[in-house]
Amino acid sequence: MDKEELFQARTNPDFLKYLEETRIDAIATKNISALYEVLDSFLILDLEEEKVNEIYQNILQIAFENVQNIVSANKKLSLEEDELFYVRAFYEHGVEKWSYGNFDGAKELLFVLSNIITDELLVQSLQAHIVAISKEQDLDSFYDKEVDLNAVNSDEKYGYFITAYNYDLKIIYHKIKILLQKSMKI
Repeated sequence: MDKEELFQARTNPDFLKYLEETRIDAIATKNISALYEVLDSFLILDLEEEKVNEIYQNILQIAFENVQNIVSANKKLSLEEDELFYVRAFYEHGVEKWSYGNFDGAKELLFVLSNIITDELLVQSLQAHIVAISKEQDLDSFYDKEVDLNAVNSDEKYGYFITAYNYDLKIIYHKIKILLQKSMKI
């Protein structure tokens, strides 16, 4: 969207009404995909920060409740349907903690996430994150030193996650696993 399109969307009463109605309905029905649609729109349009925070808190609450139910049933999360959004919420919350320097909180969340998902690429990627966090590498230097910012993943489900590195993740996976076990004292 260019500046004019953003301005039009920000000032279009019908669109703003749609967003507000969708927000209210999604909160009431605990519809995480609709909440993410509204959140992404609010962020792109730079709308009310208070509502952005409220939407995000609802997303986290829904994700944590549903993940607890799934894990209690001895199941793992896939990157399909609403489970993709639960994984996204956990991941974003972990990265948020990391960005604020809460290394222990970030490491714990991403470690839990890496053990409750079925997707091997994301598991390996999360373990690379955890190693960097264990070394108390800040998020910015992680991006600068380790993430391949030019990589494009054709699989849309990975669009919310860092999965491309300046090294072949599969080759060093075993090294990362050993470091992870030492850092988590497993």
